[in-house]
Amino acid sequence: MKAIVGVIAAIIIGGIVMMFATHMNNVPKLDESVKASWAQVQNQYQRRADLIPNLVATVKGYASHEKEVLTQVTEARAKVGQMTITPEVLNNPAAFKAFEQAQGELSSALSRLMMVSERYPDLKADKNFMALQSQLEGTENRISVARRDYIDTVKQYNLELRTVPGRWVASFLYPDATVKETFSAEPQSQKAPTVSF
Repeated sequence: MKAIVGVIAAIIIGGIVMMFATHMNNVPKLDESVKASWAQVQNQYQRRADLIPNLVATVKGYASHEKEVLTQVTEARAKVGQMTITPEVLNNPAAFKAFEQAQGELSSALSRLMMVSERYPDLKADKNFMALQSQLEGTENRISVARRDYIDTVKQYNLELRTVPGRWVASFLYPDATVKETFSAEPQSQKAPTVSF
C-alpha cells in the first residue's frame, strides 16, 4: 500500500515539476517578444518621421496655398519627435495613451495632407510627391501591421500572466512581471469619415 501511495505521490510531484519546467521560460521569452514587437512599431514610426520632412518640403513647393495643413503636419511630427519612448511606457497607461494620441494626431494631419493632393492636380502629378506619397502610404500600412503584431504579442504575454500554470510560474519566478498595455483606437476613429464631393 505504501508503494502505491509513493508511486502516486511521485507521479503528482513529477507532473507539477514538468508543468513548471515547461512554462518556466515562457514569461521572459514572451516579454522579449513584446519588446521586439514594440521596437518594430517604433521603427515604423521613425521611418514615417524621417519621410515627413521630405514630403512637406516637396508639397510646400506645389501647395503654398495649403500652408495650414502643412503646418499641422509639421507641428504633429514635432510633437511626436519630442516624446521620449522608454520600455516603461509599456507599463504606464497614461504615458502609453499620450504616445498613442500624438501618433493619432500625426496620422490625422497626414490624412488631411493626402486630401490636399487630391484637390490639386498639379501637386498630384508631381513625380516626387507621388513617390513620397507612395512611401508614406506604405509606411502607414507597415505601422498598421507592426501594431497588429504588437497587439498579438502583448496578448500572448498577458495570457501567460493571467492563466494557469503561467500565472503560478510568474508569481513564483517573476514576481515583477506585470500585464502590458496594448493599442486602443481613439474614440473619434470609431465614427465613419465624412466624404463630400
